[in-house]
Amino acid sequence: MTSLLLKGIEKHFGSVNVIRGVDLRIDDGEFVVFVGPSGCGKSTLLRLISGLEHISDGELMIGDRLVNEVQPSERGVAMVFQSYALYPHLTVRDNMGFGLKVRKVPAGERQRRINEAAATLKLDALLDRYPRELSGGQRQRVAIGRAIVGNPDVFLFDEPLSNLDAELRVHMRSEIAALHKRLSTTMIYVTHDQIEAMTLADKIVVLRDGRIEQVGSPRELYERPANMFVAQFIGSPKMNVLPAANAQLLTPAAIVPASAESVGVRPEHLKVSEARDGILRGKVSLCEYTGAITLLHVTLPDGQLCLVTSDDHMAPPLGSEIGLTAQAEKLHFFDHQGRREKPAPDAGVQ
Repeated sequence: MTSLLLKGIEKHFGSVNVIRGVDLRIDDGEFVVFVGPSGCGKSTLLRLISGLEHISDGELMIGDRLVNEVQPSERGVAMVFQSYALYPHLTVRDNMGFGLKVRKVPAGERQRRINEAAATLKLDALLDRYPRELSGGQRQRVAIGRAIVGNPDVFLFDEPLSNLDAELRVHMRSEIAALHKRLSTTMIYVTHDQIEAMTLADKIVVLRDGRIEQVGSPRELYERPANMFVAQFIGSPKMNVLPAANAQLLTPAAIVPASAESVGVRPEHLKVSEARDGILRGKVSLCEYTGAITLLHVTLPDGQLCLVTSDDHMAPPLGSEIGLTAQAEKLHFFDHQGRREKPAPDAGVQ
């Protein structure tokens, strides 16, 4: 197992600064997910780690080695891309062993590694097939197997499930999680899908505009987001952010920090009640039934839209007025710069 240390990492493309002073430690055997909106720099950061892009400034340590100038093939990393990048004229066996053959690994050792990886990924019965005879999920497993046979210190995944349909994505997520548990190898995974991030990661790195916004466990990011950006990026549907004055309409127990400008509350933490004076009210403009939950779109008096999830499939008539309440400990406060405010000790918020 291998740790990584990024110190002040920067990447410039001409005058454009894409990665801006990233400092990050990844411990031995961790499963770390880079997540953020398109263009935030997550794939570029992965390519800097792999050596496919040159670091403009800063230091990258893999284990106890400074690898800024080390060739990709000598860094001890293996990368799995969004596209499977399999050779169509080679069998699964030959695709998995191609890199070993190029490195002149003896045939017996190649076959041993291929068989071990095939057993791990349940590809034993497919070794003599060609890529065109495989499903999308099987092709992605072959691509992962090709990485495994190289015995890398670090696995890098660049949106590996993006080309799969919804059912296969769920299945492959569980397979990748099981693979990490079996191998106990350091893994870094890039995705724009926060559900993948939440379900796979030991630690999530949220990126925006080439900078790290927050690093933490899925629970930490969900329950204690550092700022409004993280609060609204992590969680689906995203957190509602309202003027801070609405806090005491949601619950009289709310203690609003003096510098708070906004209050955030997640759709699943809002409760529908009878519309009455002294609580936050709005009109139901849309009901979305998704099976597990019903998502209510509620228009507040100031015109702002508020999302509410209900697991009891409650669906008030469209246009009806309802009240919204929340527990004080479920509220998040943000200052004028979008930073999360620490609540007063007796507010009940952690």
